[in-house]
Order: sequence, then structure tokens, then C-alpha cells
Amino acid sequence: MTRHIAVLGSGSWGTAFSLVLADAGNDVTMWARREELAKAIRETHENPDYLPGLPLPERITSTHDVEEAIGGADVVVLATPSQTLRENLKDWAPLVAPDAVFVSLMKGVELGTLNRMSEVIAQETGADPGRIAVVSGPNLAKEIARREPAASVVACADDRVATALQSRMHSPTFRPYTSTDVLGCEIGGAYKNVVALAVGMAVGLGYGDNSTASVITRGLAETARLAMTLGADPLTLMGLAGLGDLVATCSSPLSRNRTFGERLGMGETTADIIATSNQVAEGAKSCSSLRALAAASGVDAPLVQYVDDVVAGRITPTDMVDAILSRSTKAERD
Repeated sequence: MTRHIAVLGSGSWGTAFSLVLADAGNDVTMWARREELAKAIRETHENPDYLPGLPLPERITSTHDVEEAIGGADVVVLATPSQTLRENLKDWAPLVAPDAVFVSLMKGVELGTLNRMSEVIAQETGADPGRIAVVSGPNLAKEIARREPAASVVACADDRVATALQSRMHSPTFRPYTSTDVLGCEIGGAYKNVVALAVGMAVGLGYGDNSTASVITRGLAETARLAMTLGADPLTLMGLAGLGDLVATCSSPLSRNRTFGERLGMGETTADIIATSNQVAEGAKSCSSLRALAAASGVDAPLVQYVDDVVAGRITPTDMVDAILSRSTKAERD
């Protein structure tokens, strides 16, 4: 079996995951949207725009030609912003081998359709669930690229496929576990970005550890309510793709979503932050779709509701805190 893997997307996480795959013994071709970035990665073996100064293995090459990247690959890793996935797949799907496996690194819920990324992949490619996997866990790109020890989850409806992928991404510093709970991993991965926005706002407002710990814990409860209503295994939310990812994203200054939230808490607007950043904070895009998904599922989701209102400019971070604290009291497990 070939060891060639295509990674479509050359942002920080796509690049870091390419490094993991190369360290695990795979030949990797990264696709970059901009030709000049593809050339820089190919010739200098680093990504100067997203991970400058971090050398990439010789097994990694890069191209701007998506057909060249996908050709001969038995695994196609998707690492684009979640809201652009469907549009991209309309062009990419015909180029993928009929038996190739798709791996999603994206953590979001599509605006309008409220589809998870695995559902978008299935709809646009015709792939059955056994050929669609997701990777999720406490995986901050810069730390992964520095080869700091980390663990993650690779989930697929077909456990044999998850196990095969596990062996393809198990490197000396990256330890993947398998799961069949794709839904739980995807909801946990998307929701933690919104919780991180709320934590960042608390930090930006000058609040300390009690406040941020409270937001993280209540955010986890809210995530679990929605995920379990949709059919997820509650244990997934206690694992790497749930609590692990949540803690890392909410606690680290390397987190784009926490940083975005901090800037909101300090008084900047969403438009100002987007205009001065070259990376996407997925929570800012997915908060409205997660709010709609929770409403459609009959799930009480105050945190995502208030974060969506702040991001949209309808309320301020201070208003959000006041609204949360003024809600009627109840039992913790309600």
C-alpha cells in the first residue's frame, strides 16, 4: 500500500499535521491555496506564513496544483476553514481515488445547513461513513510542530479504518487513540472553540481563574447536553476530543479562539479582529450555527447564545457576564 498522503490546506494545523504524518513514515504532499506559499514550503522546508522557523521533514513537499497533490493518495486530509469545505469539495471530489479515505481536521458546523464536517464530506463526495474519519484532541499546532508530546483521537464509523489511520499517524511524539464516535468528536471539537471565546472574554475583562474555570466547566456541560441529545457517547466528552481539547484551547495563549475572545473582552470589535489576523478563529464562525443546532435540538445553550450575540455585536462581553449571572438558579446537573 502506498504511503502517500495529501493534505489540502497549508495553515498552521495542516502544516503541523503534515509533520506528524511525515514523522510516522508517510510521504506528504501539501496543497497551498497561494502559489507563492507552496513554492516557499517546497524550497525552504518551512512554512514562513504560519509556522516560521520550524523546519519541515524532507518527506513533505508542497504544490498549488490540487490534482498533483491528490494524485495517487490513498488518504486525503482536509485542513481548510470549515465554512469553505463544501465549495472546495465540489472541485476536489472528482480527483480523489474511489477507495481513498478522507480525514477531517476541521472543527466547525456549517452555516445554514447545520451539518458537521463529516456530513458535508459525505454529501459532496458520496463516500460512505467508513471512508470518513476525523482527528480531534488537544493539538495546538505550534506545540505539535515543535514535536512536544501530544495525544489525539482518530474517529471513524469503521473501527478497522480508524485503526489503520492510527498506525499512519503514530509518530515518536504524537499518540493517536481510536474511536467510532465521530459525532461526539465533531461536536466536542466545534463547541470548545465557542467556550474558548467566552474564556478569552473573561480574561480580557480582567477576571481570574475562578471565572475561567467556571466558564470551562459550564461550557463542558453545555457541550455534553447537545452532543448526547444528538446521540454521542458521553465518555467521548470526557476524553481527549472533549475535555482534553477544551482545556488546551481555553487555557493556552496559542489558541486563536481564546485570543480572539480576549480581544473582544478588551473592547475590540469582531470586524477589527478579523481585519488584523491572518488565521481563522472557527468559533467566531460556528457560534451562530451551533446556537441554531442547539435550538433545533431543544437544548438549552446559554453560553453559545451569549457568545454569538457578542460576536455579532448585539451585546458586549460585560453584558454577557451580567446575563449569565442573572439567570435563574438550578441544580448543577439540570
